[in-house]
Amino acid sequence: MKKPWHTSEEPFNFSGISFPQNTFLRLNFTISRLLFPFIIFSLLLNIYACQPGMRQDTENTETDTNPAAEGFDMQASDSVAIRLADEVMAAMGGRKAWDTTRYIAWNFFGARKLLWDKTTGDVRISTPNDSNVYLINIKNDVGKVMMDGQEITDPDSLNSLVRQGKGYWINDSYWLVMPFKLKDSGVTLSYLGDDTMQNGNEADVLELKFKEVGFTPDNKYKVYVDKKNHMVEQWAYFKEARSDTPNFVTPWTDYKKFGSIMLSGNRGQREITDIKVLGKVPDNAFTTFEPISL
Repeated sequence: MKKPWHTSEEPFNFSGISFPQNTFLRLNFTISRLLFPFIIFSLLLNIYACQPGMRQDTENTETDTNPAAEGFDMQASDSVAIRLADEVMAAMGGRKAWDTTRYIAWNFFGARKLLWDKTTGDVRISTPNDSNVYLINIKNDVGKVMMDGQEITDPDSLNSLVRQGKGYWINDSYWLVMPFKLKDSGVTLSYLGDDTMQNGNEADVLELKFKEVGFTPDNKYKVYVDKKNHMVEQWAYFKEARSDTPNFVTPWTDYKKFGSIMLSGNRGQREITDIKVLGKVPDNAFTTFEPISL
């Protein structure tokens, strides 16, 4: 009687080696069972990678990094503080959004109106209470200034006023965009632990110190990062870095989206108003003393 195929004992020749046929079939079946999970995993991985949304997430992760500025004190800054600074940048819209933001305008507590071209470094500053206008470039420290309706032409006076205008910009912009500047040149960033903010929320606390940068390198800040939303929601200012008592503590609240980034104007008893992120401004915005419309 002819035996069923699966019980055949006729030898099977494979690469010059003879096996009983049933032994070969069992071996082949065992190998297939071992390889099957790997085949399925590979197919699923390929399907996952081909999804457009997945490719986009990977691209964003790879491109939207937050490198420190040249001169940031990486060695003296600790890894926890750096990680928190990166989380703040992501919560504020991301590094790519910040880098591609060009024009920012704001009213600094009613004292000054500013327009800043982040790309060129051009800044326009006007004071609502008089007719003073500063048209300066913060990258090369040149510009022109009008005081009391008259353009200043004396070189020494002009240089002094250009420096004064730059000082206004350093101060006024820091009050608005400090969360984007946690890894700036000259900054040493440290993690101080957690604390409770004035609004009752829990926060991670960062300390910012400065080394040979800006007009006031002896200042120090404590920056409070909300544990839940990773946004800066409070800061404390110390005029002297060696001091343990802050000169003031104010909230950073009421965030809104402007363009592609998040900005806050509420500083407690005072408020930054007329905040705008623009893609275009008048051609003469940084060259004319005449009022402009944004």
